[in-house]
Amino acid sequence: MATATATAAEVYGTPSDEELHVLAVDDSYVDRKVIERLLKVSACKVTAVESGIRALQYLGLDGGKSSVDFDALKVNLIMTDYSMPGMTGYELLKKIKESSAFREIPVVIMSSENILTRIDRCLEEGAEDYIVKPVKLSDVRRLKEFIIKGELEENSKTRHQKRKQRDEDQPSSSSSSSSSSSSSSPTTSLSFLQLPAGDDASSSDPPSSPSSPLSQPELLLGSPSKRSKLLDRD
Repeated sequence: MATATATAAEVYGTPSDEELHVLAVDDSYVDRKVIERLLKVSACKVTAVESGIRALQYLGLDGGKSSVDFDALKVNLIMTDYSMPGMTGYELLKKIKESSAFREIPVVIMSSENILTRIDRCLEEGAEDYIVKPVKLSDVRRLKEFIIKGELEENSKTRHQKRKQRDEDQPSSSSSSSSSSSSSSPTTSLSFLQLPAGDDASSSDPPSSPSSPLSQPELLLGSPSKRSKLLDRD
C-alpha cells in the first residue's frame, strides 16, 4: 500500500510508458460516474472515491493504512470536486501540496460554481486547473495531453540542462589557460626592451639635437679646433 513516505516516482510513474492513472474525487455518485466514463473513453485508468478523506486514505496521507490494496498503482492526476462534506476540494488540495511525496502530482478542481475568488484561491494554492461542471470529453483529453506533454518536456529540459552544463564547463577551462598565457606575454615582450647588464646606459641614448640650446656650447667646447680659435681670438 502507498505510504506518505513513498517517493514521487513510485507514486505517479511515467505517463509515456504506461496508462495514465487518474484519482477522481466527488461526493456526487452521478458526477463520479460521468467523470469515470469520460476518463475511460480517453484511455485512462480511473480510481473514483466519494470524499477528500477517502482520497487521503487511498494516498496514505491520513496517518493510517489504506483499506484497499492499491500497491501497484501510480497516480498521474487528481481531479476533485470543490464542494464536498467533511473536507472540501480546496482542503484536499492543500493536504496534497503539503506532502513532499505527492506535491508534484497535478490537481484539478471541478465545481458547478464559477466564482472568481474561489478560482484564484485554488490556483494560488497550486491547482493545475479549475473546470466548471459539467466536465466535457474535451476537458479530459486536454488534461491528458497536458500531462503527457509536461512529462516529455520535463525529460527534454533535464537532458538540455545537462548538455548545457557540459558545454559551459569545457570553454571555461580553455578560457582560463588562454587568459594565463596572455597575462604572461607582456612581461616577455618587455624583457626585450631591457638593456644587457654591464652596458653603458649613455651609449644607447640618441645624439642630442643640434637645435637644442644646451647641446650647442658643449659641442663647440668639445672640438679641439674650435677651442683653439677661441683662445687665439682672446
